[in-house]
Amino acid sequence: MSVDFKSIKLLLLDVDGVMTDGCIIYDDNGGETKAFDVKDGHGLKLIQRAGIQVGIITGRQSAIVNRRAAELGIDLVYQGAKDKLVPFREILRKLALLPEEVAYIGDDIVDVPVLRQVGFAVTVADAMDEVKAYVHLVTKHAGGRGAVREICDLILKESGRWTAATRRYFAD
Repeated sequence: MSVDFKSIKLLLLDVDGVMTDGCIIYDDNGGETKAFDVKDGHGLKLIQRAGIQVGIITGRQSAIVNRRAAELGIDLVYQGAKDKLVPFREILRKLALLPEEVAYIGDDIVDVPVLRQVGFAVTVADAMDEVKAYVHLVTKHAGGRGAVREICDLILKESGRWTAATRRYFAD
């Protein structure tokens, strides 16, 4: 794996199948429910604490995604993205970043165009097989089951930012 982890300034995430296990539950009133892993959320807070921004690009529209993003302090939220390269390029312009300064986690073929652009391309263990050919790493964990935390921890450790990001938990 040839990735410059120290240069990563932004982690972008798909939602369904990455931040969640991909299941969508509808109630009788038309409401939608998704389950998010709390460890993934803490990993995202750690990575933000280390100075890495976090953003979401998802093909669906869901109020629950806005709620989770707000809870995690994620301001870059692009929903309803049928062509994920459009918001990806907008984010690069907005933050004045190069593609190689971005890590992206996606799980389906709609994510491949972005995965092919970034400095660190990741997919989850239960991703579509066709996606796995386009990434630097396939996580050990499934989407919605710790895959995001796995990548947050890896980026922090490989870039030398782990100790600073976690110091408060290990201090005497």
